[in-house]
Amino acid sequence: MSTNESTRAFPKGFLWGVATASYQIEGAVNEAGRVPSIWDTFSHTPGKVFNGDTGDIACDNYHRYSEDIQQISDLGAHSYRLSLSWPRIMTETGQVNQAGLDHYKRLIDELLERGIDPAVTLYHWDLPQWIEDDGGWLNRDTVGYYTQYVETVFRHLNDTVPKFITQNEPWCASMLGYGLGHHAPGLRDWRKAYRAAHHLLLSHGEAVKLYRAMGGKGQIGITLNLTHVYPGSSSEADVAAARRQDIFLNRWFLDPLTKGSYPSEYFERLRPFVGPLDFIRDEDMESISTEFDFLGVNFYNPAHVVDDPEDNSLTGVKQVSTGRERTAMGWEIEPEGLYDLLKRLQDCTDKPLYITENGAAFEDVVVDGRVADTERIAYLHGHIAALQRFVAEGGNLKGYYVWSLLDNFEWAFGYSKRFGLIYVDFETQQRIRKDSFTWFGQLVAGNGLPAMARSIE
Repeated sequence: MSTNESTRAFPKGFLWGVATASYQIEGAVNEAGRVPSIWDTFSHTPGKVFNGDTGDIACDNYHRYSEDIQQISDLGAHSYRLSLSWPRIMTETGQVNQAGLDHYKRLIDELLERGIDPAVTLYHWDLPQWIEDDGGWLNRDTVGYYTQYVETVFRHLNDTVPKFITQNEPWCASMLGYGLGHHAPGLRDWRKAYRAAHHLLLSHGEAVKLYRAMGGKGQIGITLNLTHVYPGSSSEADVAAARRQDIFLNRWFLDPLTKGSYPSEYFERLRPFVGPLDFIRDEDMESISTEFDFLGVNFYNPAHVVDDPEDNSLTGVKQVSTGRERTAMGWEIEPEGLYDLLKRLQDCTDKPLYITENGAAFEDVVVDGRVADTERIAYLHGHIAALQRFVAEGGNLKGYYVWSLLDNFEWAFGYSKRFGLIYVDFETQQRIRKDSFTWFGQLVAGNGLPAMARSIE
């Protein structure tokens, strides 16, 4: 290896993986004892999801998981981040659906047989509908329901799962689900959003404590969707606006985990929208800040904001464009934002970091059996180069997961947005490897940027 190549390679043991989520790929929503989730209800409600799409079939991964594991093996990925479907495992309070649990046991065993480490997300938004009917994440009892569920998982899977992730993106589950109404359960009430956010964080802390008490043999952490917020100018007003947006998007979830407190400077801003924070009990913060092993980071794009004095909403900011190229989601592509985010995180936590999601949707087209997704390759290249710079400077980054292995049900966007390394024909369930699949496989094999220069055959 040349000197130039060695400086560009990632450290030995760096973890390369791919990620999915249960409701987005599994289908089989009415099979083997699974009960409805809030996303079954939401997606079947007219007007909530693009084109009336649902996750009823999705990628049919429930039946095709062996085929998809073969794809991961062929890719050469070291790890597969998957989520468990809570309504597939627990049918009602205290009752275990053995068929659902056995499904995940078989899936995980097959991963291990192929030398692929499972990274298991315990909650990726598919709350059982019967719990939502009892108040969902607004009800503090849901923390207890969640603890019963994860206790079952730990008891049966502790010996086979090296990494557990307690929660995926509690910001989305609370703010999009209970505040803005874009996600299930589709409520629009900021007080409910912040109450749900608190209970989601509390459930994380209780799960970590339980994992320790049960003699957990691996590692346990949480995944947050985080973004670097830039002020649109150096003016005092815009800098203050960026600080507010940073609290809204990042610190309201980071600070309780790393400092054991919510950012108090935001309380005055919240009060007209949320009212008293009386759902927070004194002992809660100690639980939420229970020592965990790693922080998962989901990153897609940074934010640029300016103060908007005419906006009397929760944050009072306006997003501004920098004129950069955009993905099919409308998100500007700025890898430097990922580097700046990681540098900031390094200042506020000493936890090992994993990029648990990073990727992009583009208008993928199959031509003569091939998907030449050069835009996705460029996106991934830029962001992994930013990671490489962070690691070369001593950053405590241990792994990277592409979102996603498969094109899938993209929540409120239905099947209109494709993030996968593998193209899925949702009518036939045919899988077609995109050029980015080959490119990422070369990257993994080379453990660094030199692999990116190879031609895509």
